Amino acid sequence: MYAYIRGILTDMEADCVVVEAGGVGYNIYTAGQTFDYLPSVGGEVKLYTYLSVREDAMVLYGFLTKDDLRVFKLLIGVSGIGPKGALGILSVMTTDDLRFAVLGDDAKAITRAPGIGAKTAQRLILELKDKLSLEDAFEQKLAHAEEQTKNTVSGTKNEAVQALVALGYSSSEALKALNGIEITEETDVEDILKSALKNMAFL
Repeated sequence: MYAYIRGILTDMEADCVVVEAGGVGYNIYTAGQTFDYLPSVGGEVKLYTYLSVREDAMVLYGFLTKDDLRVFKLLIGVSGIGPKGALGILSVMTTDDLRFAVLGDDAKAITRAPGIGAKTAQRLILELKDKLSLEDAFEQKLAHAEEQTKNTVSGTKNEAVQALVALGYSSSEALKALNGIEITEETDVEDILKSALKNMAFL
């Protein structure tokens, strides 16, 4: 139903986040690993989603990359593993770690996930061994690193906007002032503000 949801991260809890998009706040459950790559509250985030429909509830699950979502779908396709169990696995190990565990027959690593016993882990390995590859693992490590950099930059920019708004400028004025300023992982918010205030004089 939803390919992805992009909006403002408004709240974070132990196992889920709230993303506001189009005036609607979506409660999205996500893996513990995902929180390491999320921007701070108030920042923009894009989550690829899976809608689980049960008789008593409809639950959204979200992931930062298409690959994470793909692996989640593979996990819930394994007999005995539902969305909650799949999320538990991806909370104790990354998709890359899971690939290495499956391809290396390391059932013990998979049983670290809550509710996953030895038999279920062995079944998971058997069913997914032909669906996962080491090449994907190396490609996704690079993708995760790029995503983390992008979110770090986005978070720094949002902090600068909030600081300018606190100084009395409107959000649109703040965004215009930030236009053209090069922001990297190493860029300090204070340096951004100095450049932005200089730009204000020419707006």
